[in-house]
Formats: sequence, C-alpha cells, structure tokens
Amino acid sequence: MSKVWFITGAGRGIGAHIARVALARGDRVVATGRKLAQLDEAFGGSDRERLATVQLDIADAAQAGRAVQAAIDRFGRIDVLVNNAAYGQMGNFEEVAAADVERQFGVNVFGVMHMLRATLPAMRRQRAGHVINISSIAGLVGFNGASVYCATKYAIEGLTASLALEVEKFGIHVTAVEPGFFRTEFLDDSSVRYAGATIEDYAAHGTIEDAYAPYRGKQLGDPARLAQAIVRLAAMETPPRQLLAGSDAVAMEAASLAGRQAALEEWRALSVSTDHPA
Repeated sequence: MSKVWFITGAGRGIGAHIARVALARGDRVVATGRKLAQLDEAFGGSDRERLATVQLDIADAAQAGRAVQAAIDRFGRIDVLVNNAAYGQMGNFEEVAAADVERQFGVNVFGVMHMLRATLPAMRRQRAGHVINISSIAGLVGFNGASVYCATKYAIEGLTASLALEVEKFGIHVTAVEPGFFRTEFLDDSSVRYAGATIEDYAAHGTIEDAYAPYRGKQLGDPARLAQAIVRLAAMETPPRQLLAGSDAVAMEAASLAGRQAALEEWRALSVSTDHPA
C-alpha cells in the first residue's frame, strides 16, 4: 500500500536518500528543508505528482505546523514522519558558548518536538502512523568532544522510548534509528560546528576538529543503504523501537551494554542498599 512520507532535512544526506527510495517504491513524499533551492536541486527530475517540497526550519514551531498542514492539504494524510534534520555541535563542553548549546537543542530536540506536536494529532485521527526519529549511536554512548551533541541525542532516545508507550494505543509506532558514522556531510564544514572558544588545559591535548577530521570521507556507513533499511522499517507491521545502523554502531553498543552489565553486578549491593528495610 502506498504511503505518504514527511521527511525533515531532506535536501541532502540521509534525508534525501530516504526520499528517493520512498519515491522509487511508489510512495508520495513531502521533502522539507531550510533551503528550497537545495530541495529543487536534489529532486529536480522527480515526479511532482508524488513529491512536494516545502521550506521548513524545524526550530520554528509555527513553520512546523504550517508545513504539516500543507502536506495534509496536498496528500490527505501523513503515514511516516522522519525526524531527520539535525546538525552536530562539537567541542569540549566548557568551550561551547551557551547560545550555541541553546541553538543545538533548538534544532535537535525542540525541533523534533515541534514536528511531533504538529503531526501526532493527524496520526491519532488516522489511528495509524509511524514516527522515525533519526537519533545516533551518540545517544547511547558518549563521545569525547561531543558532549552537547550527545546530550541532544540522549534526549531523543528518552523521548522516543516514552512517546512509543504513550501513542501505541492509537496504532502509532515510534522508532529511534541509531546510526554510527555514515558517509554524509555531517563532518563537513557545511554541517558540523566547532566551539569558538579555546581553553588552554584542553588545547594541550589537541583539538576536537583534529580528532574527528580523519573520519571525514572514510565513514563505514552507506547512507543509500541506510535509506533502504528505513523504508523497510516503515513497511513492518511491528517495527522495533530501536534500530542500530552500521557495524560500528553495533560494536560500540555491544561494548557499552557489556560494560553496563559488569558495572551493574559490581555495584549491585550498593545499589539495592538504598531501599527501605524490609
């Protein structure tokens, strides 16, 4: 059965790949992004009967509402919402300005919430829908020099897990997709942002930019294959609430879980000692 997709951050990277795979499958797609010209370039040869491009800055709640209404006016419903738009604010926490922290949360967390508030009422009326939040392995394990970005993705993990419980009674599925390092523009100058300040104590150990630069263009993950996996995910009757993406993400999460299990056992006695006496 044909689906209607609403994809944020669809002008490039993973979002653009998802849109192309969905269109190739015969679905209808609302591709959104901050720059209409970028969307038009990305989908110049696409069938406009099944594609709508909409300018959208997800950090603006009013824009989110208008974009969702435009999608419903055009195609009548939204079956799959892909919250993909995000960027990486890198840098040691002390070196990241407060305004940059707020801007990061404004897009990566509050932007997702704006989209959910705009879309969930329509999905509830339909008694069907699938929300796919593009999280990150950085929402499950910490990364040096990425504390603010990781904080936003941990927030998405908590939001996804709890929201899934709240809306399942309405036939709505919610999934967090947790990619590892994928060969997109994420680490390019056009996307990633680094802290503007430098603190000598941290600088003595090298820069965060130098730490991540070697990954650029050498990431293991293929965004086209990830897009195919996400379209498969949306077709499942009982999709998972979490899906790791990439062999690196699987390896990192496996190591993290093993470490957490070991810590649980090591500190079990102290943990349970906090209960009221029997």
